[in-house]
Amino acid sequence: MLYRRFGKLDWRASALGFGAMRLPVIDRNPANVDEPEAIRMIRHAIDYGVNYVDTAYPYHMGHSERVVGKALKDGYRERVRLATKMPVWLIKSAEDVDRYFDEQLARLQTDYVDFYLLHGLGAERWRAVQPLKVFEWAEKQLARGRIRYLGFSFHDSYETFRAIVDAYDGWTFCQIQYNYMDEQEQAGVRGLRYAADKGLAVIVMEPLRGGMLAATPPAPIQQLWDAASRPRTPANWGLQWVWNQPEVSLVLSGMSTMAQVEENLATAEASAPGCLDGEELALIARVRETYLALRPIPCTDCKYCQPCPNDVAVPEVFNIYNRAFMFNAPALARRHYQGFLAPEHRADRCLQCGECETQCPQHIEIMDWLSKAHEFLMSA
Repeated sequence: MLYRRFGKLDWRASALGFGAMRLPVIDRNPANVDEPEAIRMIRHAIDYGVNYVDTAYPYHMGHSERVVGKALKDGYRERVRLATKMPVWLIKSAEDVDRYFDEQLARLQTDYVDFYLLHGLGAERWRAVQPLKVFEWAEKQLARGRIRYLGFSFHDSYETFRAIVDAYDGWTFCQIQYNYMDEQEQAGVRGLRYAADKGLAVIVMEPLRGGMLAATPPAPIQQLWDAASRPRTPANWGLQWVWNQPEVSLVLSGMSTMAQVEENLATAEASAPGCLDGEELALIARVRETYLALRPIPCTDCKYCQPCPNDVAVPEVFNIYNRAFMFNAPALARRHYQGFLAPEHRADRCLQCGECETQCPQHIEIMDWLSKAHEFLMSA
């Protein structure tokens, strides 16, 4: 295993971290973790040098922390740095902070957490957490040794990311979604470099976009990969693109099978800043452009169509629909649309007023596409 600088800390993190959000399950039930296999996978990764294990309160419907706690028994806890996250959307009072944290320690069967994150911060959650004096609470836990380092994970705009980084001098690290398709999305490469320049360690999540960049790609993408001078799997290409960047401290992978663990361990052993040459980076850029060309709807997410008079999240609907075709993943797109996009923001809320179409720089027939997208995304 290769190791990388972790911000300002006198500690080096394994290039690969074990993310416990996609553990193996039984009967496709996320709450029914295959505990023996999950424990075997986590310990195998640690035996091969992984020294960072990441979980969170809601993963696997509350069971991930419990399984990770079992996996880290028998001496494994002392061999890793353990990370979990505060479920900030559930925190309504200062008392809730203590209650949830105590519950997490009990699940994990530990007296302390090495890296504690405020989970999934964005503008709305950031505003909501301000009155709860979370930083005062964290300072007390740091002083008591129940938390070693404080950070946050993030899903929102670069501007919001920068504001959160600058708001507190006690951040040690942050966690961002980052991959070759999201280089300019959310925190993006600007956020990566801004945080690193401030001395924060930057952990990358979703390096393969939830597995979409590791799945069997559409034919035009596969043709590009097949033309590479050095053969790699799609997962290998995606992970190496992230590791190629020196500002990245650690890459998290949510692994569901032992085969994935083995492949990622082997890939990590060949990783390094600057591991891709110019020809390979140009190839990945062509892959990105080809993926984007597969979008049925030429939406650029400019948001000129927003706000919608009836609160339809037009860019988000189009983004979900486009991903179904770009990544040949209709089932995943439908789960996202039906499970994560609130009904009041779905496409069937469109009033056919046409106001959005007068504002669209791409001249998209928005009303027709909303109808098509909703029918497709709500089908079985």
